[in-house]
Amino acid sequence: MAELSKRDKIRIKKHVTNCCANYSKEYGCLPLETECYMFSIGFTDSKLCKYYEQAVLPTDAELLALFKGIPTKKCRQCGKSFASVGRKVYCSEHCAAEARRRYSAERVKRHRQKKAEM
Repeated sequence: MAELSKRDKIRIKKHVTNCCANYSKEYGCLPLETECYMFSIGFTDSKLCKYYEQAVLPTDAELLALFKGIPTKKCRQCGKSFASVGRKVYCSEHCAAEARRRYSAERVKRHRQKKAEM
C-alpha cells in the first residue's frame, strides 16, 4: 500500500478529465451524477472505478504501472518513465531509432578522428 504523491494525483485528475468518456466538466461523473471519486483516491491499492480501470487506465503506461505494481524504468533517450518489460531500455521505437542514429554518428566521428591521426 503506497500513498500517491501530489504529482500522481494531478496526473490522475488530468487523465480522467481528458480521456474518460463518463466524465463531464459540467456534471462530473455521468453515471454517478457526482464528482468523480478518482479525484479523491489516495493510495495505489484503493478501489478504482471499473470503467476507468478497464478502459481509461491502459492508455497511460506510467499510471498503469503505478496501480498494477509493475516496475518502471526511465528511457535512456528522453527520460520518460515506462513499464519495465524485459531488457527494454527505450520507451518507444522512435526513441530507439533516435539513439541508434546518435550512437552511429558518434561512432563514425570517432572513426574519422582515428583515421586522421594516422
